This record gives sequence, C-alpha cells and structure tokens, in this order.
Amino acid sequence: MTQPPGAVLSCVLERVTYANEETGYTIARVAPDSGRSGGDLVTVVGPLLGAQVGESLRLTGRWTSHPRYGRQFEVWSYATVLPATVQGIQRYLGSGLIKGIGPKMAERIVDHFGVDTLRVIEEEPGRLVEVPGLGPKRTKMIGAAWEEQKIIKEVMVFLQGVGVSTSIAVRIFKQYGDDSIDVVKNQPYRLADDVWGIGFKTADTIAQAVGIPHDSPERVKAGLRYTLSQAADDGHCFLPAPNLIGDAVKILGVAAELTAACLDELAAEEGVIRENVPAQSGDAILPAVYLVPFHRAELSLAGTLLGLLRTSGDRLAAFRDVDWEAAFGWLRGRTGADLAPEQAEAVRLALTEKVAVLTGGPGCGKSFTVRSIVAMARARRAKVILAAPTGRAAKRLSELTGHEATTVHRLLQLRPGGDAAFDRDNPVDADLVVVDEASMLDLLLANKLAKAVAPGAHLLFVGDVDQLPSVGAGEVLRDLLAAPAIPRVRLTQIFRQAQQSGVVVNAHRVNAGQQPLVRDFPDFFLFPCEEPEEIAAMTVDVVAGRIPRKFGLNPRRDVQVLTPMHGGAAGAGALNVALQEALTPHREAMPERRYGGRVFRVGDKVTQLRNDYDKGVFNGDVGVVTGIALDDGKLTVRTDGEEEVDYAFDELDELAHAYAVSIHRSQGSEYPAVVIPLATSAWMMLQRNLLYTAITRAKKLVVVVGSRRALAQAVRTRGAGRRHTSLTGRLTG
Repeated sequence: MTQPPGAVLSCVLERVTYANEETGYTIARVAPDSGRSGGDLVTVVGPLLGAQVGESLRLTGRWTSHPRYGRQFEVWSYATVLPATVQGIQRYLGSGLIKGIGPKMAERIVDHFGVDTLRVIEEEPGRLVEVPGLGPKRTKMIGAAWEEQKIIKEVMVFLQGVGVSTSIAVRIFKQYGDDSIDVVKNQPYRLADDVWGIGFKTADTIAQAVGIPHDSPERVKAGLRYTLSQAADDGHCFLPAPNLIGDAVKILGVAAELTAACLDELAAEEGVIRENVPAQSGDAILPAVYLVPFHRAELSLAGTLLGLLRTSGDRLAAFRDVDWEAAFGWLRGRTGADLAPEQAEAVRLALTEKVAVLTGGPGCGKSFTVRSIVAMARARRAKVILAAPTGRAAKRLSELTGHEATTVHRLLQLRPGGDAAFDRDNPVDADLVVVDEASMLDLLLANKLAKAVAPGAHLLFVGDVDQLPSVGAGEVLRDLLAAPAIPRVRLTQIFRQAQQSGVVVNAHRVNAGQQPLVRDFPDFFLFPCEEPEEIAAMTVDVVAGRIPRKFGLNPRRDVQVLTPMHGGAAGAGALNVALQEALTPHREAMPERRYGGRVFRVGDKVTQLRNDYDKGVFNGDVGVVTGIALDDGKLTVRTDGEEEVDYAFDELDELAHAYAVSIHRSQGSEYPAVVIPLATSAWMMLQRNLLYTAITRAKKLVVVVGSRRALAQAVRTRGAGRRHTSLTGRLTG
C-alpha cells in the first residue's frame, strides 16, 4: 500500500522546545503563513535539526492528534524558503543567519526597503548604504555573507537529498566550498578523514546514496581505516590483524577474505603499518596493524626517552655529588616539614636521573614532593618549566609550587595542523621539565613533549597511574612504569592529615576494592535513589539547592557533576539540559543562540570538544559564555586561563555544555565539590578506576547520588583490560 501524499504547511519557525542532536528529532512551535489557526502557534514534531528560528519553512507531513498535547503536525521533510512578508523578512534577517545583521539592523533595513529587501540584497547590495548606520564595510560584509548563504543552501539541498543533516552540510561546505558537491559525489570517503564530526558511517551512508558498491575496495579500505580510528578513540595504538579484520567485517558486512585482501593492499600503499610486536604478557608475538601517525609516535617516543636517559651531558650536574643530608636539612628549614623516605627518594631521582616517573594516590604527598624538587632545583639556579595537559591542572600546579606553570600545548606552541614550534631541532630552554597529571598524556602529545626536551635536561612525569588512562590513544604513564629502563618512585604512605578526609580515605578504599564509608565523614555523602529520572532530579536539587545552602558554594563555579556516561536520563546530555534550566534559565532580555540540539546563553558553563590551534583552545578546555552578539554572529567564551575566545555561530559545534561532563573529560581538573550520579542503567561503565578518578577530582566534597547496587558494582569491577600499546616493549628493547 502506497503512502498518501503529505500535507504541506508553510510557516515561520518561532521557537525550538526540544531537539535531539543525535537523531534530529525536534519539537518546535511555528506560526502558519495561512493564518487559519487564528494567529495561534502550531506544534510540529519530526526531523527539523538545522532549521533556525526566524526561517520560513515548507513542511511536508501530516496532521495528527496527540492524546496529551492535542493537534500537531508530524514532519516528514522540510525545505527553507525566503519569506514574503515585511514581518517575515525582518525576522529572517534578524535571526543571525547573515553575518553583520542583528535584530536592530534588520528592522532598519526592512523599514527602508520593505518587501523589496531581499531582492535589493540579492541584486543591488550596494544600495544597503542608503540605510542609516550602514557603511561600505558592513555593506560589503552583508553582501558576501548573503552569497555564501546562497551557495550553502544549494549544497544543503543536494546533501539533504543524500541523507545529510544541515549541521553536517555546513561543515562539508566549510571544508570544500564550491567543490562540496563534486567531492561528495565522487570521493565520499574523504569526508571521514577531512571533516571533523563525520565518521565512516555518515560517509558510508552518503556513498551508498551516490551509488558506490557495497563491496567496493575503496569502501572496504575506508572501513578498515575507520575501524583502526575507532580503536584509537578507545585508547588503542594498534589492533592485532585478526581483531581488525573481525571488527571490520562486522561493520562492513562483507567477506573476511575480501577484507584481508584489502588490508594487504592498504599496507602495500602504506596507508597502515604492519609489524610484529611482543604481547604485554607472556612470550606471544602479535601481528599489529597501526595507523601511520601512531606507529611513528610510538617509535619516536621510545627512542627519544632512551636517548635522553643515555645522553652524556647533564644540565643538573650539580646534583651528582650533593650532600643529600645537608640538602634535605636546608629544605626542612624552607618548608618546616621533613620528607618521608619515599618522598626523599623521589627528589633524589628527579634531580639525578634524566627521565623519571613519580606516581601515587591522593594524600600521599605528591604535591609536596614536586614543590620540594622545584625548590631545590631553583636553589641551584636551574631553569625549571612546569606543565600539565589542561589549563586547570596547570593553574593548580602553579599554585602548589609558587612557580608559573603552563599547558603542554602552550609550552610546545602547537600550530594549526598540530606541528609544534619546539621540537628536536628547537628544544625548550629548560634544565628540568616537570609534567603533572601525566596519566592524561596520550601517545601523540607525549611524543611531541619528549622531542622538545633538550639533551641533558631532566624530564619528570608526575601522575596517579590508578586513574583513568588518557582520552587519546596510548597508556603512556602505565607503560613507563612497566619499563625497567625508566626510573620510578611510587608514594604509598597516606599522611595523618589526609586520613581525616572522607574524600582521600574513600578514594583509597575504592582503589583497593572496598566500599566507601558514607556516614563517617562530613565531606562524603550518599543520596540513595534507584530510577534514572529520580537520580537526575536529585542531582539537580543537590547542585542547585542543597550544596549552596549547606556549604555556601557557587553551583556553577564550584560544583561539577561527573557522570559515567553521556546517554540516558542520568547521563551528561540530559543533566546538562536540566542543570542549565535550573542555573541559567531563559530570560527575555538576554540573547541566546541555538545550535543543533543545544541552546547557548550568557553564563553557560561550556567545554571545548576538539583541538582548535587557530584559537589556541584544546579538547577539554572549560569556560563560561560571556557574550552573544547577534549582529556580529559570534559568541564569546572566557576560558579557565582568563582568555576571551570568539566563536562564529557556525563554529558552535566545537562547544558543549559542561554543567555535567563525563568522568573521562574531568581528568586533570580539580573542583571544590563533585557530584557523581550512579545508575544501574550505566552498568557496563561502572568500573573501579572510573569511580576512583571521579572521587579524586574533588578538593572538599563528594556527593554520590544513586543506587547502592550501582555503587557496589563500580567498586567491585576492575577497570577494562590493558590497551593495545607497545611502548613498554620498545623501551625494554
């Protein structure tokens, strides 16, 4: 039975009340052009992602009746159309779609040109100077923005025809410009490599729509690269060939023989690197397959660290023959405290070995040890550089040492494309480089850092190896500790003062596989809840009401929600929506900007989702929205490093709300208070090192909201197995 032809509704999009970024499902209110609803707004539901408030739309679908919400229009597809009325034109131009025109300027332009406005902008843009307050510079900007929008619309029409959402279409256009349609038609798998946010699955959907065969070698090779890329996202530097072929076959739905043959071709073309490497346990050999950048980085990092260890020069040679008893006596006079034996060994190691690792849990004195190392090095007039992977971690390192610290990215002066200003040919001028929160260092960043250390200088990695490993590929800190060639000290003694802290005591209990004590301390609480919706509601109440009332903490600045997962009612996605409504609600007088499923408001806490070398902001950086300029089409964020960063409205896919973040994204950060929602629906994510990492992010207070069963599961379950890396083997030789 064929589907009846759809009804058509011409309307103006007035507001979006809900949008799911992943599925595109949207609930919105529109003003029908016909006026037959008596001026009332109509509810529409369906795939509307990408449509902007103020746009005139032609919706195809059907009228339905919802038992609770009444009559509404179910959208099957939509197209944007140019508005025809003065009011519609003014709303369209003032929506922020055209750079250079905000609501007030739109009103002036439409007052001057009336219904002829869009024709003037299209055919005679020079006439815009007739409008009071519009000079030649802004007129030119508006004309250029209009032309770009026109081309984007053409690209969008084509891409929508092959199943691409509007937000993805904008990214494709930014990458390829006028060549967008040609690339999409003829080389769709390029999209997965070139365009951020497009993975193999999206590219594969497009490829099928433009007629590329299911068993095309081009498709299979792209699928193999995608499988390795997914493995890298999961932390692996390589995959054993049988695992790679098996995983790719599941994704591609083609024969294993074809996949193996395409892997051979890919290796012959040097699209991937094959190498037999030792397994992490036992004497087995693994047939490893690497993406080229990870193979190069692993070889380079191992070679660089061994080279630093073995070099004959020593920029801290003064410590070779030091009287350590006298040196520690001097230090005691400076700090008023003795070093524990483990701490003293760590100080000696850092100042006499050219590469070393210091690890240990909370309350074991890592910070005091680092402060002591820095104090002794500077007393000998050594040049000391302190760095950490994130802005928050660098700030904390600076506070505890009294010495300026920077992020690793800024230390290396990473440029667009990821190249560093400092490298083997131009090393950093330092005698001692200390890197804190080293558990966060992924393989690629660790390699860039090591290459920038001058021969003879000392490199000290400091971190807690029991925390989650890096978000990026590799397990650098763990691999260094497993390599006999690398000197290391592990601090194990919990100091008496730290034994009074529920945060510290319970972190160690969880790490040892014991349940936390939730009634014995004034800084560690459990609010028992079972259902995800109940957990979410209690989490919002704890953050917005209970913690501020009891402890006087600012709910936006001082309290951070850390979740095991993104999805679900108690996941980061839903909690961000609920917390935004509680802490930064809609206000009539304040501008806001919707992008996809998110709406950004002044005061929002946000996080950067990818490295942007042009802006100097990096994946995981956190900030606050300080301004939204509709006329200029930009949003401003003040980062933790107190820098103002501007985002054009079409760059807002780089930002997400950060009222609630995944525990992985919290690494390297420290917050006065941490709230951890734990639901049994996150069962597969409930692991010991995940919970341990979340607890250790808190300085003063931890509140767990959720199921006792989920908490028990997290404590009981050891973390996921080791990642596929071969750094330890290469360091061992």
